[in-house]
Amino acid sequence: MTSPRFETDFQPHHGQAIDVAAGVQRLTATNDGPLTFHGTNTYIVGENSVAIIDPGPAIESHYLALKKALRGREVTHVLVSHTHIDHSPLATRLARETGAVTVAEGPHRAARDLYVGEVNPLAESSDMDFRPDIEAEDGAVIEGEGWALRVIHTPGHTANHAAFALEKEAILFSADHVMAWATSIVAPPDGAMSDYMASLEKLLLRDDRIYLPGHGGPVKEPPQFVRALKTHRKMREAAILDRLRKGDRHIADMVKVIYRDTDSRLHRAAALSLLAHMEDLLGRGLVETDGAPSINSAFNLTP
Repeated sequence: MTSPRFETDFQPHHGQAIDVAAGVQRLTATNDGPLTFHGTNTYIVGENSVAIIDPGPAIESHYLALKKALRGREVTHVLVSHTHIDHSPLATRLARETGAVTVAEGPHRAARDLYVGEVNPLAESSDMDFRPDIEAEDGAVIEGEGWALRVIHTPGHTANHAAFALEKEAILFSADHVMAWATSIVAPPDGAMSDYMASLEKLLLRDDRIYLPGHGGPVKEPPQFVRALKTHRKMREAAILDRLRKGDRHIADMVKVIYRDTDSRLHRAAALSLLAHMEDLLGRGLVETDGAPSINSAFNLTP
């Protein structure tokens, strides 16, 4: 496989908790969109005493559907994969009403320091208020009745991104790091391409049999799919270097060519993704620019 074979055939069953594995249910929020597909997946892990993974956006109907699915069950933990507003906002409310503890890698932060005068274009899509009760270290195990989830730090999409492994079932809740329907958005300053690629390598060392992601359906052949994602990113990097060799100097010009077949609504995200690649290439000494890199910078190949 040279590039990912994306799977877009997915039935969200909005408002219903669907069994997706032994002791695991999925409830998909109604926040459909070009970046969220059919909505954010919330997972319920366990039987009578459960953990919730990514309770989702502040949509009342989703919260009510989640509470209905949890009726008669104890919630002991609320795990948050990362602090984008489609994943974490309901965590504090759910924990307060159930007495559960919240668990995450940490609060929201950028992957690097902001440059002088830089405005974070992702600030409005980030949950700056969330503070987990437990800041879980990489490899930490969160346990409940009949289940145990290992925390796997997977920075890249965001600096505080984590996946959670239900190891007895060989299931990885991969959130937005690896999804079957599309590639993950890696956008500075919150995300970093070098971190993302390292996190893909990290997952290849594991033997999970299936990924349950933050949007869309399962990744059924994780090793092959992750290797294809790596290839896809390397191909994108090669396309950037090719555009530079052909005289393009600005990201906006490259987006028009590299993403010519992509929905125009995604071009802003695509530009940020190219910036993430540029920052990685700058760090490796393959390209150069005057001053701090930005969407509007002029880039050149390093002589």
